[in-house]
Amino acid sequence: MYIFAIESSCDETAAAVIRAEDDKITLLSNVVSSQIEIHALYGGVVPEIASRAHCEAISNVSREAVETAGISFSDIDAIAVTFAPGLIGSLLVGVSFAKSLAMTLNVPIIPVNHIEAHVAAAYLENEDLKPPYLALVVSGGHTSLYEVSDYATFNEIGGTRDDACGEAFDKVGRVMGLPYPGGAAMDKLAAQGMELFDPKAKNALKFPSPAVADDTLDFSFSGLKTAVINYIHTEKQKAKSDTLPDEKRCEIAAAFTRTVCDGVTKKLAAALKSTGTKTLVMAGGVAANSHLRKAVGETCAKYGVKFIVPSLKLCGDNAAMTAAEGYYMYKLGMTADLSLNAFASDEAAEEYMDSLRN
Repeated sequence: MYIFAIESSCDETAAAVIRAEDDKITLLSNVVSSQIEIHALYGGVVPEIASRAHCEAISNVSREAVETAGISFSDIDAIAVTFAPGLIGSLLVGVSFAKSLAMTLNVPIIPVNHIEAHVAAAYLENEDLKPPYLALVVSGGHTSLYEVSDYATFNEIGGTRDDACGEAFDKVGRVMGLPYPGGAAMDKLAAQGMELFDPKAKNALKFPSPAVADDTLDFSFSGLKTAVINYIHTEKQKAKSDTLPDEKRCEIAAAFTRTVCDGVTKKLAAALKSTGTKTLVMAGGVAANSHLRKAVGETCAKYGVKFIVPSLKLCGDNAAMTAAEGYYMYKLGMTADLSLNAFASDEAAEEYMDSLRN
């Protein structure tokens, strides 16, 4: 069967096509239209502008995905679409387009949770991956640990109580003067800083851990983000300049990134021990960070856990991951009718998914 998928939860308009035969998924196309240049002018995503840009791009992106896959729209057997969580205006563009197409083609529509789709990206490159396993999702809006008991059942056992990991990276990068989005630049600066500065040195720069100091598996990035931003402002005042020397930026990036990695792996280690899992999947936009990939990989190796992370092209928002999760939901009979709506929050999304299971 052919599944066409749409992803529009934030600032990427994406469409993809997969072919699924006997649980073997083949990715035929994966088209992403980014809005980075638009939102870079504002230092972050502007919701209203994002939804308007989705309206402009979605038809062409969808057509390109189908043509690249070498099929026609009439060959499509089902349509998967991200319906939650995310920016409500952006989600509504994708959901409305998907519903119209599903009605025209008379095919089922599959509502996909954006977070679960990130995890499902791992299925596209790992044919042997099957639940149960533990998932760590690190993105601009989420930092959570899930027990994945089957393809459509995710039990959150730990998460952030305030800011997400990716949000902290973006805001620190912006205050440091890095271009939006700051992930790649921050990654490079951190690598340089780790070569220049010894974290064990007496005067090494330290920041508060995002690992909540209790027996839960929760995170809190708000204090870390605020501490780093305050430090940057103080250094700028000392230098009487709106910019920092390159060496100082490298030092801050390295200390901040190391603190994030240490905090995440601390809670991850506790989760691995408490669940006894044999496989960990890390997914989401921040899973592209080279330092976090290395730290999580080393933690898994320490506990004898298989570590799976999607390739860089599948870490960011894309529709291939939506199609992958959509396929398994379709097999479980979790399809929607044309009354499908979009939801901005995780809670509303989960409530709707429960209604499909029942």
